[in-house]
Amino acid sequence: MTNEKGNLYLIPVTLGDVDPLEVMPISIKRVIENVNHYVVENEKTARRSIKSMVPEKEQAILEFSLINKYTEPSEIPSFLAPCLAGHPMGLMSEAGVPGVADPGADVVAIAHEKGIKVIPLVGPSSILMAMMASGLNGQNFAFNGYLPIDGKDRKRKLIELEQRSRQEQQAQSFIETPYRNNKMIETLVANLHPDTLLCIACDISLPTEFIKTQPISQWKNSAIDIHKRPAIFIIQHKVISF
Repeated sequence: MTNEKGNLYLIPVTLGDVDPLEVMPISIKRVIENVNHYVVENEKTARRSIKSMVPEKEQAILEFSLINKYTEPSEIPSFLAPCLAGHPMGLMSEAGVPGVADPGADVVAIAHEKGIKVIPLVGPSSILMAMMASGLNGQNFAFNGYLPIDGKDRKRKLIELEQRSRQEQQAQSFIETPYRNNKMIETLVANLHPDTLLCIACDISLPTEFIKTQPISQWKNSAIDIHKRPAIFIIQHKVISF
């Protein structure tokens, strides 16, 4: 055992069923080859991701701590015990990059408190990739997570976000449970100003990728079905002039 602490690597995974080496650098493969301790949301999918990147890695030696909605906050500090014992660790999300719209942020915060070096690795982020491709204000934007489920609360929140986008010229992004995507589009079209721009970015980085930005008035005449497909929605009241 060494007194030197191991690093915590923030390891991205794919956003869907695609060859990981199509969307991630070879450096991630090298990290996974040397890391046997992981903090993940789901052990089964994490094992699948590791196997897809490093097929030859022995699965029996892997150790996992689970962080999800059932995890007690008091348990989280113990997850980093391997790092404190000198071993490198990996933090993985269910999709995309860990720590962003992801419970792994709590692990990262504790790693900083304990003096553990945190190393983020390059990989696909649906939030950033949607923003990149939207043509909306990438210099001033906000991610709002899930909007309220209740219809009245959702409408109120959307109007609030639209007003903020107009007043601050800030693009507003959010997500929805995939099986409610089509209902979200209906709600957006029914409640936002016709000139407000809406970007829908679906299946990002996958062969079925769909990304389009246009005014609400045009979405009203667009037939689109993204039922059960992961998507990012971004609204902005008007185009920024530079």
